[in-house]
Amino acid sequence: MTAKQPAALGDETPTRVARAAAMALRLARHRDMAITAIAGALLLAGYLIELSAGSRTPLVWVLYGGCYLVAGTDVLRNSVRMALKLQFDVDLLMIIAAVGAAAVGHPEEGGLLLFLFALGHGLESYALGQARKAIEALGRLAPATARVRRRDGEEVVPVETLRPGDVVVVRGGERMPVDGEVREGESDVDQSPITGESRPVQKAPGAEVFAGTINGDGGLVVEVRTLASETLMSRMIRLVEEAQEQRSPTQRLAERFTRVFVPFVLVFTGAIIVVPPLAGWLEWDVAFLRGMTVLVGASPCALAISTPAAVLAGIGRAARNGVLIKGGMHLEELGTVVAVAFDKTGTLTEGEPRVVSLRPSEGVAQAELLRIAAAVESRSTHPLAEAVVRQASELGIAFDPADEVQIQRGRGLEGMLDGVRVRVGSARLFTEGEGAAPLPAAIASTVAEIEQSAQSVMLVALGDRFLGVLGLADRPRAGVGEVLEDLRSMRVEHLVMLTGDNPPVAEAIAREIGITEVRAGLLPEDKIREVRGMLDRYGRTAMVGDGVNDAPALAAATVGVAMGSKGTDVALEAADLALMSDDLAKLPFAIGLSRATRRLILQNVIISMGVVCALIPLGMLGVTNVAWAVVLHEGSTVVVALNALRLLRYRR
Repeated sequence: MTAKQPAALGDETPTRVARAAAMALRLARHRDMAITAIAGALLLAGYLIELSAGSRTPLVWVLYGGCYLVAGTDVLRNSVRMALKLQFDVDLLMIIAAVGAAAVGHPEEGGLLLFLFALGHGLESYALGQARKAIEALGRLAPATARVRRRDGEEVVPVETLRPGDVVVVRGGERMPVDGEVREGESDVDQSPITGESRPVQKAPGAEVFAGTINGDGGLVVEVRTLASETLMSRMIRLVEEAQEQRSPTQRLAERFTRVFVPFVLVFTGAIIVVPPLAGWLEWDVAFLRGMTVLVGASPCALAISTPAAVLAGIGRAARNGVLIKGGMHLEELGTVVAVAFDKTGTLTEGEPRVVSLRPSEGVAQAELLRIAAAVESRSTHPLAEAVVRQASELGIAFDPADEVQIQRGRGLEGMLDGVRVRVGSARLFTEGEGAAPLPAAIASTVAEIEQSAQSVMLVALGDRFLGVLGLADRPRAGVGEVLEDLRSMRVEHLVMLTGDNPPVAEAIAREIGITEVRAGLLPEDKIREVRGMLDRYGRTAMVGDGVNDAPALAAATVGVAMGSKGTDVALEAADLALMSDDLAKLPFAIGLSRATRRLILQNVIISMGVVCALIPLGMLGVTNVAWAVVLHEGSTVVVALNALRLLRYRR
């Protein structure tokens, strides 16, 4: 037995080390609250011993000193660092007030001040931590590994090693490790972590899936389309992390106010301490205590936390509901918009038009018309171009991509096919610019007829000969009319469609969804002009779009809103918000959240400054003392922090 005892003790040693390490980690995570607990215990012990002994014994002073040391070290370090930069903050006010209380024989009140100040900081950290957890949880959604199909079987590998074209197997109940396209299998997928959709979405071969979403009961085989660092989830996390670093207008204003207000409080407190005794109104010790009371009451701690806590909670709540907001400034500004400009294709409509009319010229076969059009449009990523290419592929029409294709912005494409110039685009491509000429009568008649059917027109010319006309149609997004009514009910009354499409098509879509203002036939620079005009006429204006041609207008608007999952990278970069599910119903939610955030910030400012404005005269008149000033001051800080957390449960 004894021979085994050392081995048993040796086995316990790693366990003890592990336990100690785990305890140290927990303490590090809850450092602020640990400091508060220790300082509170020292303060309480000193007070009870003083109460029982009837005097301040050396032990009482040691306990009070320990409370000062534990609770005040971080505060002192920060205040000294800021003071060396000639920047004075609330930490300096707290240190001066605590030392002043001890200097006039009230160390228990100074200890109480530092204890409650530490408690307030701890609760602030908790409130901000809760808001950050809602954001950091996004980063834990996507799996770290994926099951890759190889020639000789399946292999589990880190997602960072995956490349486009790899094929992964996702079993029932697992999270998607990648962004990709389903190749085999059918299943319902819960996309709420990414898009906020409340119901699972049916996925079948050809459907798009996103990393972090949850597979249902069916197994799926998915082809990887993007690197792990460029998945929709990764982009969401990056955008939210960047948003945390930005300051909202209210927060910047509060910081500027604090930088001016703190030195004013120091001078004002000095006047309260010095002037009344010199004038014979108060004794020195009474004036000093009143000065310390004013110093505590005037410290704008609650004001400093009121805005960042609310903004962080609002950004976190938005991210959990499929809305990415790139910073506090944009979160606040969204709630002020009174007008919204919408791109049409891919925003108000599904963005997947189809070829519904093929009208070749005399002597031209439909297949030949479609082949020539697809040869040029295959070089473009525009939704109308993709519709032409898709139609040709579905009909089994083979084509070779055209060469030397050039984009004529807002008009169409030009290229070379077998050494002959090919032009594909709207009527403006042929009637405006260099080489413009009127359309042949037959072609003009066909164009007018197709436009009357609310179809987008695409003319095709090979050399100087018109081969015919294609008509393409897109459908409004499901529920878009209800979204527009919802916005009007929120007093966002000016809703305008901006599109490069021709007027008859744009107006037909607008009538169907309930938009009364339409600006059609616009080039990208025209959209900027229209957005700026709306800013002049209506005031704060949001722009919603998804394409490269929308990016300038998104940047020009008060708030730019991009369609997140199908929007181009350029649009996402230019925008201030992204709707990750491409669901316009998230726009009223985001505006409502912004307004709720602004209301909470206002409430917090009123609470924090209300307490300050009340405590200053009460302290000057001697109605309240340092202890009560500390309780009310730190209490307002806690109330402000907890009030901000209500945004994490916001629902519209």
